[in-house]
Formats: sequence, structure tokens, C-alpha cells
Amino acid sequence: MTQPARTTVESVLGPVPLDSLGTTLMHEHVFVLTADSQNQWARDWDEDARVADAVRRLTELRDSGVRTIADPTVDGLGRDVARIRRINEQIPDFTILVATGVYTYADVPGYWSARGPGAMEGLPEPMVDAFVADITQGIQGTDVKASFLKCAIDHHGLTKGVERVLRAVGDAHLATDVPVMVHTHPGSQTGTEVARVLGEVGVAPERVLLAHSGDSTDADHLSGLAEQGFILGMDRFGLDITSPFEERVGIVAELCRRGFAGSMVLSQDASCHIDWVQPDLFAFLPNWNYLHIGKDVIPALLESGVTKEQIEQMLVDVPRQWFGAQRPVA
Repeated sequence: MTQPARTTVESVLGPVPLDSLGTTLMHEHVFVLTADSQNQWARDWDEDARVADAVRRLTELRDSGVRTIADPTVDGLGRDVARIRRINEQIPDFTILVATGVYTYADVPGYWSARGPGAMEGLPEPMVDAFVADITQGIQGTDVKASFLKCAIDHHGLTKGVERVLRAVGDAHLATDVPVMVHTHPGSQTGTEVARVLGEVGVAPERVLLAHSGDSTDADHLSGLAEQGFILGMDRFGLDITSPFEERVGIVAELCRRGFAGSMVLSQDASCHIDWVQPDLFAFLPNWNYLHIGKDVIPALLESGVTKEQIEQMLVDVPRQWFGAQRPVA
């Protein structure tokens, strides 16, 4: 038995119809900042200039035909929803969907380390209530509500901190039914750990997006995850230092040939500004920007035998279905 599928999704500017999302890039940041370090060392930060640059870049993206981005910036990535709303208000016909959660590869952030089960075994997990409040009430004192959950597991594996966050995200999903995005490291096949832990919590695979799956060319491993129902994030186009363009195109084309276009989304994991990267290194990443999918990736996929219908599935249908899936009820 299921409840009716959702018809709207929460965005930075309020609820919007799912049918209005249009072409959606499912993993793009506006800013990625190391908040504490940024406050200590970034003497060149100019708030007004950065906001104006973000408005320019996102307007250019909108004008290219993209209607929506999902921004998975959470605790650990410098989330500032008031800043994002200031930007989005200047592009009101462009939709930004934001997330709640914690991004860590190892330990929980210090704020959470001695709270709840971090302080004493058996205490309830306070992260769950915090995530649920972001989804149901608003983020950082605003009325902007999160439309999905985000956490991470990288090559470090399932550390105690990573598992604690993953389970908290799973419990928050069960309380709200908003979907879950997990940063993964497919070279270490960490998606299998996500499947196990979230399966124990009771999260359906169809509600989970395994980000950065496109970093791998292991079609059998990725097919196995898709067969279980997981959504594969082919979302780092342009980040050619982790996987060359031809390999990223090739694995998407191969999975389409295997019938999994309905299990993938496309994106770039780009941003207007990221302080994790030394600025002069961007010269070696000329394609890591919001426009790469439209300008280069789609033509290459078409040349590889992917159909226009399959591309629309990945850019329009799968995102809409992920945010609006029917919900099982007891």
C-alpha cells in the first residue's frame, strides 16, 4: 500500500511543482567552503562580488536550458542558506533544491562528538531531530526547507563516525520520506556498505542516490547496484583528474546499453567557488563548470549511441521521480 506520490518539492524559494523542475542537474554546489578556515584565512573573500558572480553563472546555466540544480551542501561543506536565497531571489525562475545532513569521511564534527550516543551509549541521536527540523521547519533560522538528505563515505570506509551519520540520515528519511544522497567512493565499492547499513535501517534503495558512481568504469558493480534499485550519480563530468572524459561518457553509454538509463542522473559537481582547490589549479580543469553537460557531454553521449529519450530520462524523469516517489505506508 502506498500514499499518493508527492506533487511538489521544497526549494529555496518555497514549494514548487515537481512537473516544473525540467532539466535538472542533480549534484551541483553554489559554494563549497571550509567555514572555520574560511573565516580565519580567506582575506580575499568579497561577499557582494561572490554573490554577483554566482548570479551571473547560474543565470548563464538557466539560459542554457537547465531549470533546476540540487545543491548537496551540508554541515562540513560550508552551507549558508541565507546566502543561497539571496542569490536565488535574483533568478526567481531558476530552482535550487538544498539538503540537510553531515559531510564527513571519518569522525563526526566536534559539535556532535560528545552529544547523544557520542556522550553515552544508549542516548538518542540528536542529529536525527536536527535533520528533521531542517526538513519540516527550516534551515539556519530561515523558512527554507531541505528537500533531501546528504552524507558521505569515502575510501576511508565505514568508520564509526561515518556509520553514525549514515544511520542518522536513514532515520531522518524514515521520519520525513525525503530522499537520501550519499557521496561514495566506487573504486572501494563503498556503495555496498551504504546498501547494507541503510538496508538495516529500513531505507528502500529507490530512495537512495549513490553520488560519484561515474568515477568508476566497473559496469558490473554499478549494474548490480542499479538492479537493487539505487540511483547512480554520474555527476563529476569535467573533473577529469579523477576520471577522463572518455571513460565517464563510456560508462554512462554502457549502462544505457544495459537498460539502466532510468537509474542514472547526470551532473558535474561544479560550483561557483570552492576553497578546497588552489585557484591556479583550475587551469588544469577547463571543463569543470556548469555548462559542460550541455556543451560537451550530451553530444558525446549521442555519438556513443545513447538516445535523446535516455538523456531526458537522466536529466528530467529520474530527478522528478526521485523527489516525488510514492511512499509505502503500514
